[in-house]
Amino acid sequence: MPNVVMLGTLDTKGAESAFVRDRLLGGGVGVTVVDCGILGEPTIPADVSRNEVAEAAGSSIDDLAKADDRGTAVVAMAKGARRIVADLHGKGVIGGGISLGGTGGTSIAAEAFRSLPLGVPKLIVSTAASADTSAYVGETDLVLFPSVVDIAGVNCISARILSNAAAALAGMVLSEPPDIAAGRPLVAASMFGVTTPCVTEGRRLLDEAGYEVLTFHMTGSGGRTMEALAGEGMLAGLLDITTTELADELVGGVFSAGVGRLAASTPNATPRVVSPGGLDMVNFGPKESIPARFKNRNLYVHNASITLMRTNCEECGELGKRLARRVSSLEGPCTLLLPLLGISEIAVEGRVFHDADADEALFTAVREHLDRDRVKLVEMETYINDPRFAARAVAELQLLLDSTNKEQVHGENSTIRDS
Repeated sequence: MPNVVMLGTLDTKGAESAFVRDRLLGGGVGVTVVDCGILGEPTIPADVSRNEVAEAAGSSIDDLAKADDRGTAVVAMAKGARRIVADLHGKGVIGGGISLGGTGGTSIAAEAFRSLPLGVPKLIVSTAASADTSAYVGETDLVLFPSVVDIAGVNCISARILSNAAAALAGMVLSEPPDIAAGRPLVAASMFGVTTPCVTEGRRLLDEAGYEVLTFHMTGSGGRTMEALAGEGMLAGLLDITTTELADELVGGVFSAGVGRLAASTPNATPRVVSPGGLDMVNFGPKESIPARFKNRNLYVHNASITLMRTNCEECGELGKRLARRVSSLEGPCTLLLPLLGISEIAVEGRVFHDADADEALFTAVREHLDRDRVKLVEMETYINDPRFAARAVAELQLLLDSTNKEQVHGENSTIRDS
């Protein structure tokens, strides 16, 4: 019988946890119950006690209770629960995880479940699931299940919600993994709507060359997830065509990936080909949500939820400097490609975001701040979605992936300008 871990604050959510446990057992899934409560006595038995969880965090329940600081206690129990869950999975005891709670219980379980690898089912029934969940989910495949009503007793509404959640986890745990051939080296590609044709062609070429391509949408979480996989040594290389998240980081858009974008330290020095795809735009929400100081800028309504703002000369100059400095500091070998006739589908001549002066400010800053001894610079007289640009990007990545040529490639890092 497959087994999952269930985290619960059994002093306040005992009855509800017991209900979920019994639904899982009835569905053919074993349950290891971990008590993450702090103050009151548990109302159902646990396989891993709250004392063990606190001790895993280097503390004790008595010390946490005496401190009378809920925030500190939640942080400690989250740390301990993470270690407990990681240990159970490492020993092959569990193949998934489930929890239920309010914001405190959700934060404990989310921290713990982030220790589980991608693909391991993980689900939290939470009162916070209908709000901004990015702090809980992070760069994982954690599922947050809206509780609808507060998790305070088993009633006609909560019983159905909790049953559905248990059935969902049971279905994931009991299902056979897809029969997809493994073993091909993984390459990550960064994509946005305005760079889709380039990445699609690049994927095709890499697939023909024997690579499996994971495509990430550059919406903040996409960039963070891609960098996390590189940091874990899971990727052979990166086709980093779309670096638009840097613009949101600089200007304050909604899709920033933070300072870790293009700054990750990777244990295997992951080769990367980079281009300034999407640096012509900052992403905001609906048009009415754009800050007042930007109302007179070049705006483009992408859809009802997203409005794009064209980056100006000053912003592009700073973005070029940041891009150049970040790729210059990467541990792995890197090539930077500049599409001189347009860095997105809507930045080419005749389209809404065409701005030759802003583009030149970007390119000039890249040239000035790039470490040519470490990074090869290729400039192409084409736009980013030209198939020739995709082909050159893939060819440059394949050069970097050939370990026998790495030293040779990066010993000749003069600028190359192609027509």
